[in-house]
Amino acid sequence: MGIGSKFLNMSLLKYESQQREPLVNGDKNYHQITEDLIGPIEMKPTRLWYIGFWLSVALLCFGVYSIYIEVVYGVGVWNLNKTIGWGWDITNFVWWIGIGHAGTLISAILLLFRQGWRTGVNRAAEAMTIFAVICAGQFPVWHMGRVWMAFFVLPYPNTRGPLWVNFNSPLLWDVFAISTYFTVSLLFWYSGLLPDLATVRDRAKTKFRKLMYGVAAFGWTGSTKHWQRHESLSLVLAGLSTPLVLSVHTIVSFDFATSIVPGWHTTIFPPYFVAGAIFSGFPWCKHCLL
Repeated sequence: MGIGSKFLNMSLLKYESQQREPLVNGDKNYHQITEDLIGPIEMKPTRLWYIGFWLSVALLCFGVYSIYIEVVYGVGVWNLNKTIGWGWDITNFVWWIGIGHAGTLISAILLLFRQGWRTGVNRAAEAMTIFAVICAGQFPVWHMGRVWMAFFVLPYPNTRGPLWVNFNSPLLWDVFAISTYFTVSLLFWYSGLLPDLATVRDRAKTKFRKLMYGVAAFGWTGSTKHWQRHESLSLVLAGLSTPLVLSVHTIVSFDFATSIVPGWHTTIFPPYFVAGAIFSGFPWCKHCLL
């Protein structure tokens, strides 16, 4: 073995310090960390909170009014008469799906690879996915124009005879894919909240708060058996959500790839949409976490 090969092998070696850096600075104990985390829930809302709340309510009212205008005057207000591009609703649908992809994906991958610093980012990332999927799911409904016909996309036993949903349509595949992804993401997020909900329950000073958080915590006691089941469930949901990220946006891309619009009927869209969703979701997830 030459000198060059020896130096190359030495450069590939990894040296890890026996003393790890603390995940929480300030030399705080568990009680102080709990006080910092639960404090905002137990204290009264500040003036800044009320300002943000009423600002959000005003934006919500503006959104409801915008949807009202669309339902009354039709989908033409979204510029759907263009045959080259896509309307405002479907564009936003794909945008929100892309934003919602990275949150659960980041949390699931960090859990599967046993990364300790995941606990500082997983709640915000998973919550971002849930709200993004909720925002995305409403746009196909408004895209129908006649929103009172939305139940026709649900394949349930009915008395309409041979009139069923079109199982060959990618829009129906969206219903299955997005609802499955939303359900898994919601369970993944909520199961991680159980220990914290139990902590708030134990610290509650009123009967109503104790009852409310007690029901939400599902009787969590922090026993060894509970932690074992919690870890097993988290690993299963993380393993399910990771491939779902690939399948959901692949199916979303079929809305465009299977159309007859010139320039959109192509087989490159599934991998293109998946890569675009991950690239667009990660910066937003980082922005929300910061």
